[in-house]
Amino acid sequence: MPARDWPPSVERVAAYLRSAGAEARIEEFPTGTPTAQAAADAVGCTLAQIVKSLVVVCDGTPAVALVPGDRRGDMAKAARALGGRHARIARHDEVQPVTGFAPGAVAPFPLPHRVLCDASLLRHGVVWCGAGSDRHMVGLAPVELLRLSRGELADLLRE
Repeated sequence: MPARDWPPSVERVAAYLRSAGAEARIEEFPTGTPTAQAAADAVGCTLAQIVKSLVVVCDGTPAVALVPGDRRGDMAKAARALGGRHARIARHDEVQPVTGFAPGAVAPFPLPHRVLCDASLLRHGVVWCGAGSDRHMVGLAPVELLRLSRGELADLLRE
């Protein structure tokens, strides 16, 4: 992955991918990827192949839940997977201090907190997740996503 003139948050992700020897590629999309649907349209993949990085707060402790773009996360299931009682989606003003990324640009790595990954993401050959800005995405195999994020498989989806 050659160095480019990327924003610092994207370069942080790229540096992590290089140091981890990741099989992944970062792409920039001029139209932006502010929503899962916009990301799927830009990439040219299904909505299910887009990984939403949901910043959650469980009993006061932050974590990230990775769910497919065509589904909604279940906070009760996230709380159980994290061993807590109550989880909620982080407020807009909590996202950057917790992850180092702006809301809508959260990459699943490198993060200092626990990362949960919904098992349904493993059914795809390639998934796409945020890469540090609302215009950058990283494409990689789901097993690489798990390895790089130090993700824990869990059932995180609403029925």
